Amino acid sequence: MRRSNLSLLALFAISVSVSCAGLSMRGDSGRVVQRAETGDPAEENDSRASRGEELLEAAQLEDVARVRKLLEAGVDANFKSRYGATALFFAVDKGNLEIIDLLLESGADIDVEDTFYKATPVTWALYSAAESPVHKRIVLQLLERGSNSAAEVLASGARRGDIDLVRGALAHGDLPARALRSALELAEEEGHEEIVALLAPRVPDQEEEPAVVPAEVLATYAGDYKNEDLDATAKVLVVGETLSIQTQGRPELGLSATGERSFTALGEDGIEFTFRVRGGLVEGFERLEGGRSLFFERFDPLGAGPGQAQELPALPEPHRSAAIQWPRFRGPGASGIGDGQGVPFTWNGASGENVLWKTEIPGLALSSPVIWGDRVFVSTAISSGDDAGLRIGLYGDVGSVEDESHHVWKVYGLSKATGEVLWSRVVGEGAPKVKRHQKSSHANPTPVTDGEHLVVHFPSVGLFCFDLDGNVLWKKDLGVLSSGWFYDPTYQWGFASSPILHNGLVIVQVDIQRGSFVAAFDVETGETAWRTERDEIPTWGTPAILPGVAAGPDELVTNGTTIRGYDADTGEQIWTLGPNSEITVASPIVAGGLAYVTGGYPPARPVYAIRPGGRGDLSLSEPATSSRTIAWSHQSGGVYMPTPIVYRDILYLLHNNGRLVAYDAASGEEIYRQRVGSGESFSSSPIGADGRLLLTSEDGSTYVVRAGRAYELLEINELDEVVMATPAISDGILLLRGAEHLWALGSKKAGRTD
Repeated sequence: MRRSNLSLLALFAISVSVSCAGLSMRGDSGRVVQRAETGDPAEENDSRASRGEELLEAAQLEDVARVRKLLEAGVDANFKSRYGATALFFAVDKGNLEIIDLLLESGADIDVEDTFYKATPVTWALYSAAESPVHKRIVLQLLERGSNSAAEVLASGARRGDIDLVRGALAHGDLPARALRSALELAEEEGHEEIVALLAPRVPDQEEEPAVVPAEVLATYAGDYKNEDLDATAKVLVVGETLSIQTQGRPELGLSATGERSFTALGEDGIEFTFRVRGGLVEGFERLEGGRSLFFERFDPLGAGPGQAQELPALPEPHRSAAIQWPRFRGPGASGIGDGQGVPFTWNGASGENVLWKTEIPGLALSSPVIWGDRVFVSTAISSGDDAGLRIGLYGDVGSVEDESHHVWKVYGLSKATGEVLWSRVVGEGAPKVKRHQKSSHANPTPVTDGEHLVVHFPSVGLFCFDLDGNVLWKKDLGVLSSGWFYDPTYQWGFASSPILHNGLVIVQVDIQRGSFVAAFDVETGETAWRTERDEIPTWGTPAILPGVAAGPDELVTNGTTIRGYDADTGEQIWTLGPNSEITVASPIVAGGLAYVTGGYPPARPVYAIRPGGRGDLSLSEPATSSRTIAWSHQSGGVYMPTPIVYRDILYLLHNNGRLVAYDAASGEEIYRQRVGSGESFSSSPIGADGRLLLTSEDGSTYVVRAGRAYELLEINELDEVVMATPAISDGILLLRGAEHLWALGSKKAGRTD
């Protein structure tokens, strides 16, 4: 699925640790520890599972000889990963015809459906068939060898205008009349005349009987849906033995089932609905009409108003107070708030308006700048390759960047006043040990400082502690940290979690394909204070500290497929919470005595507000949305990449596509939702200052929005440079880390009134 529609950084791979007889065995497709056969049935089961996982890995790595050897040794060709994927999925995705043949000859199920994406091997091949002749050949060969996916191939071919796919489906499939009729309509709508001429004689005149969908399945589709682009909502109802849809601004439509997830509108020609289900949860439905496809996402209605701009009083001029430090990702306490610093709210990179200085920082890094006193610190990874850039925008692609060129990993200390480079230190050189995503770098984690120590993490290079003059105090080798797609770990995307400091400890969250852990090191010596293994797949967020209550400990809150709380002083796990996304990028945040945690990867896209003091499993039982330890929650609407912010008692969630949603931070009531920008992608996390939110898109546009219960766009500022990192604020300066420069923005006439 390297060309799928699953959104960015999306698509990460899983391995779950299982302890057995003192040896580690992966629960999915990681490298396997071999075990000798014994007479113990449990150990024999472990051995069979271990060999099955080795088969998955061999297919992922396209190791034909190992696949053949394992199959000849009797390994089950239909062994499934945690997500129901067999080796055939990975061979199809990689386009390896030889491995596909070996697996099919050994009895691989040609139409097996995985449990997460609900896709078959043919579905997998179709994702790439439009651009890859090999994958189109695979689609046709799977049909020839007996796949029952002819209707899917026919529809895809008719939509794309691919006559080869259409002919293959007609030659090798027992196609029902409804599939032929639907394909003909698609070809007519798209103007594919050759396909229309081929299909028209085959479509019977008589309509077929509607399909029968079990009542329990229909019930899962009932609920509320929305399309953000049109700001339209829809409600799906169960009516008798079928469904009806009430779409905003349209008459109610009764539906006739054409399959378990597909329906046509009664009395309306050419309107089709298909429900999307992933991981057992209904994600939404697609409405197809006149060749136009609209997707409606499942959501929990909260009765919120539109939050449109109103006639609002002018904001007061900011009051300049004492300078603050910005010591870590998202600044003081990871709050993202820089009130009273006198930062500008208008600037222009091209004209130089309110640009105090800009300093070129070589290399590629998504880490944010940090500030202490008169110093600014940044990290970077410098490639000697010809193409080390970023691919920005809204897209879904799991592919890794192939850059094995010589890299140099460096840390810079700069003057906050002038941008002059005061010192730089090389901490590592060589080819990267892992690959990165196209929207990632080899220097993602943001440094952290307490004014004496500067801790910088370069994944797979090391964890380094400097003094503020750039002298190395200690370093730790944390090993090779491979992070990537949970479905197939051969797709590597780069590590991103930033270190934090708490009570003299450097704490790191290391969630990788194998051997995830959270650990703390003494900031003075680098000695390990504690280390706790995690049964977790790759994640990308930075942990947060939730202050304890009564005699309870401060809690280290980590985002992941399971949200977890630890004793921050000892590393003991004290609570867990689910469900959550399989991919988590946004960091937990703490405000007003609550920890806010969100995930934005379908189908689980929750938002939780968590109180301190919880113990054990905090997960809610339906239909509950709160408990003693969960102040409130929503099971949809979570964000994927940008970390949320709580500012002046309102929780703001900024989605990758620029949708800004405001909630009452205490109650979870939705206040408004509003589209920001004109289709840009957002990766940088929002920050707040002096009654305003600053939202920076990947193309360098910063939208200044009034903070409060009514949405108002105040300014749009252009930097003329790609921005992925989160800004920093201190003492009259707003720092923006661009793809090439570090920019200092500020008013040259601003003064402080302490």
